[in-house]
Amino acid sequence: MKPAEYYQRDRLWQPPQLAPNYKTSVPRSPRQALLSIEQSMSEVTGPVFGHGDIDPIDNDLIKNYAKTGDPIGERIIVHGRVLDENGRPVPNTLVEIWQANAGGRYRHKKDTYLAPIDPNFGGCGRTMTDANGFYFFRTVKPGAYPWRNWVNNWRPAHIHVSVFGSSFSQRLITQMYFEGDPLIAKCPIVTSIPDPKAIEQLIAPLDMNAAIPLDSLAYKFDIILRGRRSTMFENRLEGN
Repeated sequence: MKPAEYYQRDRLWQPPQLAPNYKTSVPRSPRQALLSIEQSMSEVTGPVFGHGDIDPIDNDLIKNYAKTGDPIGERIIVHGRVLDENGRPVPNTLVEIWQANAGGRYRHKKDTYLAPIDPNFGGCGRTMTDANGFYFFRTVKPGAYPWRNWVNNWRPAHIHVSVFGSSFSQRLITQMYFEGDPLIAKCPIVTSIPDPKAIEQLIAPLDMNAAIPLDSLAYKFDIILRGRRSTMFENRLEGN
């Protein structure tokens, strides 16, 4: 059976832009209907990253910033595939991650959480998917941290994931959570997602088959794109 060319956007799958329990969504949510803007040749044919831009240890967050030794924390591997909506691999795609350190603090001047900065951990990495859409990173498991939403809200341990398309204007950003974290169900950002199955897809299960004995645990996180699933506007494809 040939895969369908068009998919209707499922408005219940993604979180609403206005989620009052997630306080910062209130001033940031649009007040008018969204517009679909067709990309011009300048966006589609713009510069992109290639294999030549990736250092061999860019995907190793344990080594790519270390100065005097390895960073503190539980050593983990994050791996998976980038797939389109019909389950086909997406090769040669730039995947970037960034995260807090094991204490829950980012290497950012505006992060004032009490946890210390780890001098051997930068918290950023990138890699390209291979011909079958596979990617992997080596890092340390990030810590939870408090944030100013309500009086005592904490973000679950998570890793931010960015996937680039065929140009800089085609970029998707999501977050990966860890199986078994009790803070996931209490996070106002996570609970703004209306469909429980969509939340499950953001939680990476423990993968003992990919773990390295006496070294690192592993978590598997497949990233499924919308592929050819495009929003229709007056019977025309927009945003491809």
